[in-house]
Amino acid sequence: MKKTLRILGFTLLFVVIAIGIALAYVKFALPNIDAPEDLQVEATPERVERGKYLAYHVTVCMDCHSARDYNLFSAPLVAGSDGKGGEVFDQSFGFPGRFIARNITPFNLKDWSDGEIYRAITSGVKKDGTPIFPVMPYAYYGKMDKEDVYSIIAFLRTLKPIENVTDEPKADFPMNFILNTIPTAPAHQKIPDSNNEVEYGKYLVYSAGCYECHTKPDDKGNKVAGMDFAGGWSFNIGGGRIVTSANITPDKESGIGNYTKESFITRFKTYGDSTYKAHTVGKGEFNTIMPWTMYAGMTEKDLGAIYEFLKTIKPIKNPIERFVYKPETKI
Repeated sequence: MKKTLRILGFTLLFVVIAIGIALAYVKFALPNIDAPEDLQVEATPERVERGKYLAYHVTVCMDCHSARDYNLFSAPLVAGSDGKGGEVFDQSFGFPGRFIARNITPFNLKDWSDGEIYRAITSGVKKDGTPIFPVMPYAYYGKMDKEDVYSIIAFLRTLKPIENVTDEPKADFPMNFILNTIPTAPAHQKIPDSNNEVEYGKYLVYSAGCYECHTKPDDKGNKVAGMDFAGGWSFNIGGGRIVTSANITPDKESGIGNYTKESFITRFKTYGDSTYKAHTVGKGEFNTIMPWTMYAGMTEKDLGAIYEFLKTIKPIKNPIERFVYKPETKI
């Protein structure tokens, strides 16, 4: 009996040690991403202009990395906050922890090399080698044309430095271990010919985060299989307001199947019209995290290409209740 207990004890000890070693490996040896490249991005006027277009209107870096005014419809940027960071993504949004968009102005990035910024954008690894939670969809940025990433870096260097130190992120267990396994090396592709609207639109759709927000994750954070672009991801935007991403598949009943190309483009461009002014949203009234005013800055050609790609995906019938007001919701 004593011998049996001794064997069980040693077995348990071995299992505990093995688990400890595995966790230590994940925590301290990962992410296994190469050191930053010795990279110097030449900030040509063309790159800066392209980077500005991408950062404000396609990849919308400036959306998450600036302050947004949720008292106004679509929460436009607070003037003068461009790149200062501070947007919080926490448990109330369904995230496994508390993650804060960092300051990406030269105030914070002045000591970062271009190679370190490139690695963060495309692989999700910070200057100190620790991982970034993929609320920033670096897996998709790592598939963009490398020249587009260089353009974003060139533009970020031109931002006005804003003194703002953000809180450190904190992942809940077990995400604090899982997070180290997520970063991957980039796998860049060339921008498709813009005359090939479907392929070019696909490039823009994934670069712009359409798939990320309009595909519902499961309780483990993985995208639900077979529900690509069908919407259903709910976000608590405060004040008891829950907004859910729309179905953007070509389904005619619950998606965008009844949109013409012209009406699709107009849906965006309305928010970029010189006469448009975001209205104040009252208590319990509909608002959205969709940055309409930013995507409105896309060219009609780019928006048209996105439409052409979305028309090719599988229609999925998935009615969405876009907005719910629950005053009792804790935030």
